[in-house]
Amino acid sequence: MKGKGKLEVELARSGNFIKILISDTGKGIPTKNFNRIFEPGFSTKKRGWGLGLSLAKRIIEDYHHGKIGIAYSEVGKGTTFEIKLRRL
Repeated sequence: MKGKGKLEVELARSGNFIKILISDTGKGIPTKNFNRIFEPGFSTKKRGWGLGLSLAKRIIEDYHHGKIGIAYSEVGKGTTFEIKLRRL
């Protein structure tokens, strides 16, 4: 978002899960990249290692037994990620 835009976090209960929705008004993710964004080393940026989302997925799924995915994304409008964690 380069210092401009909006970032929102929403929490909700969904059965035995807590849903965390993280939305931004950034550039969005093209549909063709949906399956690749969590791969280590994948990036559309010129700088960076492409490790952020792969590490987030590993931590959420392997250590917290949750799930992370794209709830919504539209190029030029932004992206919403959904994280589901089991309620204790």
